[in-house]
Amino acid sequence: MPDIRARYMADAVATVGPARLLTMLYDRMLLDVDRAVESLQAGDRPGASSHLMHAQEIVAELIVSLDEQAWDGGPQLMSIYRFLLTELVETGVRGDVEKARACRGLIEPLAEAWHEAARSLAHVDIPTQPDAPALETATSVGLLGVG
Repeated sequence: MPDIRARYMADAVATVGPARLLTMLYDRMLLDVDRAVESLQAGDRPGASSHLMHAQEIVAELIVSLDEQAWDGGPQLMSIYRFLLTELVETGVRGDVEKARACRGLIEPLAEAWHEAARSLAHVDIPTQPDAPALETATSVGLLGVG
């Protein structure tokens, strides 16, 4: 049964658009941090470490996917990602519940902003290729500055 679920999840992720994938990553990162907090409170450092490491992997992926030059906020977002990665690592090393909560407090508004951006894009009529030859150039950077 786990193989079927894993395949379903892999197929689901492979078929979503970039905006939905980004929001899914943020949602999973929030879940990872929430689970880490629960594990730390229960005294389960190995469990917390596992969840925090997964959150770190997500941030690392966001870092390598971000094209800082694609928009004005790119360098600032990169700084936030780097800070968050450092904080998640320190949280795991120290087993600090409050630091984990602080990480969640940093992730949550970013997640909300990306969800709002994705909703906005869902309501925008994107012209077809013949109507907008410049669209090809715009999409090569990646949606929302994420390559």
